[in-house]
Amino acid sequence: MIKKGLLVVLSGPSGVGKYTLWSDLLKNKRLNLKYSISMTTRPKRFNELNGRDYFFVSHNEFRRAIKNRQMLEYATYCNNYYGTPKEYVEKLRNAGHNVLLEIEVQGGLNVTKIMKKAKDKRFVSIFILPPSTKELIQRLRTRGTEDKKIINARIKQAKWEISKAKHYKYQIVNDNLKTAKAKLKNVFLTEIKKNA
Repeated sequence: MIKKGLLVVLSGPSGVGKYTLWSDLLKNKRLNLKYSISMTTRPKRFNELNGRDYFFVSHNEFRRAIKNRQMLEYATYCNNYYGTPKEYVEKLRNAGHNVLLEIEVQGGLNVTKIMKKAKDKRFVSIFILPPSTKELIQRLRTRGTEDKKIINARIKQAKWEISKAKHYKYQIVNDNLKTAKAKLKNVFLTEIKKNA
């Protein structure tokens, strides 16, 4: 019988380097890790693909999914919906894969509540922190993917998100890429072994 996979929630403020930290882990066969693609109503960036980076949908489509209880979690962020399609995640976990959800903090806290309520112990939460708020603000400003108004909204949101890091089981500071990657990999290996 196939053992249900571990569900891993990874959060952190925008611009903290989440993708850079976890993307290489997908190649590690020992981790048997699959990335859960989120659904969003935000506009697609020039380098993004539908079905690879996100499932890009309209506000009406997203609201329909909420109404039909098809979302594991969802939240609004900077006037857009973001969420995790329930069926997609469960299909991967039931096939024995460990599933990584890189989701914003509001969603991460919601999933933590849902998993505790369901008494599902095959779950772990990880928060990625910037070396400092000042450095994070600098990263957001130099990224060049959004206008000033959106950047300011992201900075305000980031400060709130950092205050919620204590609700995650693990906190990893991304101050040195190599060290932070090693710490993240170690968390995965520890949790996978524990739930084997």
